[in-house]
Amino acid sequence: MKQISSLNNVHQNGKFGDFENKNEKDLLKISELKNVLIFQIVQYKNSSSDISNIKVDNLKLPSTLKSSSNSDTRILWMGPKNWIVISSKIDLLLKDGKQFDENNFAITDLSHSRTIIEIQGDPVNEVLKKGCPINIDKFNEGDCTNSIYNGISITIDFISNNPKKVRIFGLRSFGESLHHSITDSSLEFGYQSN
Repeated sequence: MKQISSLNNVHQNGKFGDFENKNEKDLLKISELKNVLIFQIVQYKNSSSDISNIKVDNLKLPSTLKSSSNSDTRILWMGPKNWIVISSKIDLLLKDGKQFDENNFAITDLSHSRTIIEIQGDPVNEVLKKGCPINIDKFNEGDCTNSIYNGISITIDFISNNPKKVRIFGLRSFGESLHHSITDSSLEFGYQSN
């Protein structure tokens, strides 16, 4: 099945907002992460299976409000016994999915159901504060959280502190609205979209 981006007709390349007379390295960078595998791992409430030995792409399942990552894959903690895996390895679920037996785990492919927007630059926190009620400043590299952005349910993955980079996940059906909200909040800082 061919994946078509939820932002296919919305996300445009170029410079926008207050970018004039600014060094290109000082502009926010906004991009869409696409063509990735996204799946959810849920351990059943009554499961007695030990997750300490489970690894996905050689990564352990992270603890509360944390993520684990390598160059191809990120795993985000989404709630008790609940994780989301994002990977550029499209066949990862076929390779590593066998360790999750159906009596203890539910695995759901979410690849076509999410929009992922990546924002990079010093004013990332200020953009997030415009639509998100949580205390953004307390989060650092390797953290993740669920919240809302202008009324849209999101997951925020704090990729790095230097340079400041986050990924914002939203439901595909809200992708265009989320994109418009984020880019509108970025105009005062100037941003480059690619």
